This record gives sequence, C-alpha cells and structure tokens, in this order.
Amino acid sequence: MLFLTAMLDFTSALYLGLRHPSSSLRPWSQFTTGTPAALMSPPEAERVGHWIAELQGCETGVLSASTLHLFWDLFGMLAGSNVTVFVDAGTYPIARWGVERAKGRGVPVREFSHHDADALRQKLDEDMQKQLLVVTDGFCPGCGKPAPLPAYLDCVRQSSGLLIVDDTQALGIFGHSPGRDAPYGRGGGGMLPRLQVAAPNILVISSLAKAFGVPLAALSGSRKAIERFKIRSETRVHCSSPSGATLRAAEHALLINRITGDRLRRRLARLVKRFRQAALGAGIRLIRGQFPVQTLEPASKPETLRLHDRLLKRGVRAVLHRTPEDRDPHISFVITARHTPEAIDHAAAVLAEESERAADSTISIDVHELRDPRPDRVCRPRLLA
Repeated sequence: MLFLTAMLDFTSALYLGLRHPSSSLRPWSQFTTGTPAALMSPPEAERVGHWIAELQGCETGVLSASTLHLFWDLFGMLAGSNVTVFVDAGTYPIARWGVERAKGRGVPVREFSHHDADALRQKLDEDMQKQLLVVTDGFCPGCGKPAPLPAYLDCVRQSSGLLIVDDTQALGIFGHSPGRDAPYGRGGGGMLPRLQVAAPNILVISSLAKAFGVPLAALSGSRKAIERFKIRSETRVHCSSPSGATLRAAEHALLINRITGDRLRRRLARLVKRFRQAALGAGIRLIRGQFPVQTLEPASKPETLRLHDRLLKRGVRAVLHRTPEDRDPHISFVITARHTPEAIDHAAAVLAEESERAADSTISIDVHELRDPRPDRVCRPRLLA
C-alpha cells in the first residue's frame, strides 16, 4: 500500500524533471552585465543560442529573457511592411500578444481554423498581393496534435512569406527518428526535426522553461534573419542579456539533453503510457496522444469542479484550466520524468474512484481565479460555505 506524506503534484511543466541546483552549474563571475544586449552579449549567450538553433535544425539563434520579448520585437518590426499576418486559431496567447502589437501598428491580421491548411489557403486567396506571415504553435497540447508545418510552409512559399513557429511545448520532447524505442523521437529538437521541416523562411521561437527547466527563450532561423533581428530589436537595446546563472543553467540543460536526454524521454513516455492505460482501463476518457499533458475529456462544469476538489482532498493536485477553444473548465495531469510508477498508479486509482463519485455529488463550488492557463498555471477552486 502506498503511504503519502505530501501532495502528489501533476502541475509542473518541467517535463524532463530538470531542476539545475546551483551545485550542478559552472560558477559565474558576474550575475548580470548591466549593459544592453545590443552593446554587449556574453560569449556564453552566443554559444547557447547557436546550440539551441543547431538542435532545432536551424543555422543560428539569439537568446532573450522570454518568448514575450522575442514576439514583441519580431512583430513590432512589421509596421509599414506590405504583409498580412495569418494566425492559427489555437496559437498560444504570448504569440498572440506579439501579433496584437503588429495589428495596433496597422498590419492586417487574419485568423484561420486550428490546424486547417485548407482554411489557410482559402484566406490566402484574399490577400495574394501581400507577403504573408503564418503564426502557429509547433504542437498543441490541447488537441494532442502537431501543427501541419509542411502544409503551412507550402502556403508561405507561394508569396515568399515567413512561417513563425512557437515550439515551446515540443522543444526537449519531440525529435527526429521516432520509433518503438523512442516514441517521442531522438534529440529533443522539437517539431521541425520531428516533421523533417527545414527552410530559410522559418523562424522558431521557443522557451526553455518547459522540458529544459530554464527561464530563457531563443529565436532560431537563418543567419540572415537572425542578424536582421539583432539589428532591429528594441528589447535588446533596452534590456540586458540573460543572467550568468540562467546561461549556466541553459548550458547544463543542453549537456544533460545530449548525454541522457533520450533516456529521460523514454522514461517519460513509459510513465505517460502507464497513466493512460490505467485511466482508460478504468473508463476515464482522455484527449488523444502521448504528450506529457494528459487532459480529461470535457465533462459538465459542476462535475469537473467537483472532481478537481475531490482530487485535492485526496492528495492529488492536477491543473484546472480553460482552453482557447472551450471556455468550460478542464482537468489535466502534467506528467514528468521525476514521477514514479507508484505515483502514477496512485493518481490514476484516485482519479478513477473520484470520477465516479464526482458525477453523483452535489457539492457547491465557486471558481476562484479560474483563467486560461497552460500547464504551469494552476487554478484553485474554493468551496462555498
């Protein structure tokens, strides 16, 4: 019998379980330069940016503190350009914030149906006189599917356009040459190597804060595009380069990925498979796919809130959230390589027991701070007296 002394946490998006304690990192002589990145970028930043780009199959890259910095800059450069931006309806909010900046500066913005290349082609017919930019996530945890990047790339080639991919979820998880012994693929380079996509008119923005566990972001692409970005970037003028500690953690993450990343991904895949088999065997319906974010099929709002509350009382913390496509609450279990098989079995057993009880319960629950997060933001329900 499993005796628990602490809450079982299924809310962390550190998929590979990397934590980077200070004792594991190379020392640094200075935490930050205090100098704008445009004036001075540490050699480590240049090196790490290139390593990430190489992992993704791109020529080179540049680092920033967050994906918001990169999207803000990238779309801020579009003012006055003869372009139209097309946004996949499932695109993550941070990329959308960058798009909104371009829209505020007069750039036309169109949205098309999620992962629907045909819908994109239909909208392109309306803007054939302009260069087009297509914005999408590389992988969608909400539906468990990769974006049709090859089809999107074919669309942008027709107008010498650009495909902009937010590959935050896929980086460190998916890679090239998937097989039975490597369900996610090898290398952890994300959706471009997984789908065997490479072209000079692709830009990839990725955070390392998920699988690699480092609060850092990278823009990867062709040398020409990256050099142009560096010259025109506004945040590099007004913000410092990433800190010495962050750069050391990124070096450490990439080293671990190179040495044991595939082994960690195999372990993660086994744990996800174990959870799915246990849950599905108990009659729990899950969104398709082997991604570490395992989401329950939608139920009624009261039933979902009751179930989340009961899981918490039983010592299992899952993510209560909304998706862009569906404003009703959902429950997701975020599985990492640090979970044990015993923890997975216990969580699945509790889920099975409480799912049946929640369907019949009449507890009244008020939603407190229920918003539209991804796996790294937990919403907490509050019981009414």
